[in-house]
Amino acid sequence: MSPSSPDPSQPELETNTFDVIERRKSITLFKLGRLWVFKHFFDNKETFKALAESYNEDKFRFEFKSFGERNNALKILERAGFDYELVEDLRPFVVKLSRYSKYAPLLKNSIAYMETSDWRIFLMKDLSSVEEAVRMGAKMYQGDYKSLVFS
Repeated sequence: MSPSSPDPSQPELETNTFDVIERRKSITLFKLGRLWVFKHFFDNKETFKALAESYNEDKFRFEFKSFGERNNALKILERAGFDYELVEDLRPFVVKLSRYSKYAPLLKNSIAYMETSDWRIFLMKDLSSVEEAVRMGAKMYQGDYKSLVFS
């Protein structure tokens, strides 16, 4: 019997398969004062339409003024296949860049930003955006978080 043909005296082995769990996308929602906000580009127009009333076109982000609005948005996100994280401690998401540095690439992945006399301070939309900002030259913000006023 050749090595390439199966041995008829042996039971045929079934291919071992396993279920692959599809990785869900995750969205981080931040508590900014009285608002809950997040930034995401939806490939699915239906999801965007369901949340469109809460979209702030000037700031390119979704904003929810009440827990009811936020909770309704969370249900929409879950049905659309998203996981979410609610964040009140902004520290891991805040980076700074010299006021004289190019900052446009950081803006697209930021939820909010503010300026001081020396720095532009950004609240990034997720941890991977923080890592990307650091690779681009930003530094983690280590200042007084209570003095930050993101709008």
